[in-house]
Amino acid sequence: MKNMRHNFIIILVANFIVAASVTMIMPFLSLYIDTLGDFSDDYVQTWAGIIFAATFITAFLMSPIWGRIADKYGYKPIMIINCFGVGLSIFLMGYVQNVEQFFVLRLAMGVVTGFIPTSIAFISKHTPKEVAGKTLGTLQMGSVGGTLFGPVLGGLMADTFGFKYTFLITAVTITIAATIIIFGIHEPAIIRKVKNAIYSRKNVIWAIFHHRLILNVMFVTSLIQIGNFSIQPLLSLYVSELTPSQEVAMLAGVTFSAAGLGNICFARFWGKLADHYGYERILSYLLILAVIFIIPQAFVTELWQLIILRFLFGIISGGLIPITSALIRREAPIEVQGEIMGYNQSFRFLGNIIGPVLGGVVASLGGIHSVFYTTGLLFFIGFVIMSFLKKLPVQYMDEMLKKHG
Repeated sequence: MKNMRHNFIIILVANFIVAASVTMIMPFLSLYIDTLGDFSDDYVQTWAGIIFAATFITAFLMSPIWGRIADKYGYKPIMIINCFGVGLSIFLMGYVQNVEQFFVLRLAMGVVTGFIPTSIAFISKHTPKEVAGKTLGTLQMGSVGGTLFGPVLGGLMADTFGFKYTFLITAVTITIAATIIIFGIHEPAIIRKVKNAIYSRKNVIWAIFHHRLILNVMFVTSLIQIGNFSIQPLLSLYVSELTPSQEVAMLAGVTFSAAGLGNICFARFWGKLADHYGYERILSYLLILAVIFIIPQAFVTELWQLIILRFLFGIISGGLIPITSALIRREAPIEVQGEIMGYNQSFRFLGNIIGPVLGGVVASLGGIHSVFYTTGLLFFIGFVIMSFLKKLPVQYMDEMLKKHG
């Protein structure tokens, strides 16, 4: 128990460092592209979107692979590889000569962007099922906290030291996280030696597609991420419509952070509640509450109204991802838990890719207000799916794997 708590604290700190580091470059992504040549605004904006999405595309493909390797050889080596890989990619970004090289490095970064999902699978695998929701909810506080502070720190460092040194400092920071993992994490040998048994990748995929709960929870996970990411690229534009202030970037940051603050404050609470009353039930409630708090954001007339609603929405959304992860942990056999968690992470990355694109298309057709209606619809679909799943008979994936194998 003491060793588990020690590992958890180390992973929590490392998650904060890694999440903060990989988001440090977000505030000046388009500005950095602009320094690589004499480009038009349209060119910079187009490439900024492509380069932003590039990491998620390769991460979407690689997550299950890292999960499968971790199941076989242990999670600690994979987390270390991911840290050093991301650190090297970011370090080299400070030396690119053109946009194409930057794009290739962002793709390469996606290949090794598996630290946070691998760390979640590691903690999940060592956590008793009855407290998985609370534990994963607490763990999310580290990554969400990092994503809140990362862009702020990155912007300050870029203004103070310049882009090149910001990349260097970020790479060093991630290296520190890797060092913490190397000397701080103790992976139990009895778990590390568990093999994938006879379960081939084809066998695992077959089981996922025939396990109604796991497949639909992964789909709901994707819907949640689409909903969360659809409005993010448009938030500063929406803020500029609501305020005459010239400090739009700062106010957009405050509005964005409001949801993250609510997320941090209540993620552990929702996980603990789900452990006690059932993951399916609490997840259903949170999805319908998300609808209730997302739709009114389309009708605000003052910025303070939007900030309050974003904070309330953040309170609700703080429990969504930890509970879906706890559900997967409950249903997935321990021998292939990392791989299945990897597929779940792929669905999250898919949502990260689709969300901004969908938000942009919807906003161009019906205005920014319509994005909130679309997002509300996505959360409502998730609610309907979870309500339906509660009525279905229980399936046991380990039995399915053995029977199919």
